[in-house]
Amino acid sequence: MEKNKPGPRKGPHTITQGEKNMNYAEIKNVDVANGPGVRVSLFVSGCPHHCPGCFNPESWDFGFGKPFDQAAMDEIIQLLKPDYIKGFSVLGGEPFAPENQEQVMDIVCRVRETYPDKEIWCWTGYKYEDLVRDKVGNHSHELLMQIDVLVDGPFIEAKKDLGLRFRGSSNQRIINVPASLLTHSIVQWEDRHS
Repeated sequence: MEKNKPGPRKGPHTITQGEKNMNYAEIKNVDVANGPGVRVSLFVSGCPHHCPGCFNPESWDFGFGKPFDQAAMDEIIQLLKPDYIKGFSVLGGEPFAPENQEQVMDIVCRVRETYPDKEIWCWTGYKYEDLVRDKVGNHSHELLMQIDVLVDGPFIEAKKDLGLRFRGSSNQRIINVPASLLTHSIVQWEDRHS
């Protein structure tokens, strides 16, 4: 594991029947658009931002899609197994919505525990500064500690730029989370493989 990379959260990672589950729209098993390399991506349901021009407006509804259950968790773990899969991406919807935070945290912790060398990326309409100060929900800082790269900020249609990599509008930042947490300032992600 890299220096300064967070370790897995301790605790059970089993989704139990009867537990209130987050819904998800899709699990993509070969995604090359949402982070570097070939990845597995989870699109969660529910988003309070409702950005005009959003590429995924059906996912705004917290009830959209299917409940995230143990079978979905097991599917993600299996899909991540091949060596050519570089990492795991979590998009939405809004992974950092207070209603989704705890389950997203359990998911990324399970991925981190099982595959400590695979990068975890997450997209959010919230700003890093609000998440790191726990101004959004009860688990935003703890969830940040399990993520390698965060793409933050709402999609702004007037700032849409199809030439941007891994983001839709120029206000969004690609943040190296472990370095930012360590230095207490925003450290932009650098693609060392292009």
